Amino acid sequence: MRFDKPKPLGSVLQDFLDRFPQKKKLKQGMVLSSWQSVVGDRIASQTRDIHFEGDKLVIRVSNQVWRHEIHANRFNIAKRLNAKVKGQVVGDIIVRS
Repeated sequence: MRFDKPKPLGSVLQDFLDRFPQKKKLKQGMVLSSWQSVVGDRIASQTRDIHFEGDKLVIRVSNQVWRHEIHANRFNIAKRLNAKVKGQVVGDIIVRS
């Protein structure tokens, strides 16, 4: 017979993630899937080929204007992405055109 109090699901999931060997890859996947909701439809529609190279998020854009716009806001975007996944996953954002 167990007398342990049930743990909240969020707590159980966090314990699992803390021990999960591929935690970094999982969090990177969460960042990629959160891209559109964090940056909005306007920016998301101008970006493609979003991937990680180490801790750098690499993004391709359609033209120089968008490259400059995203580059100028990269620290704010990285901060919002990291907050979304509750971890320090995005170290920097590299924007290529």
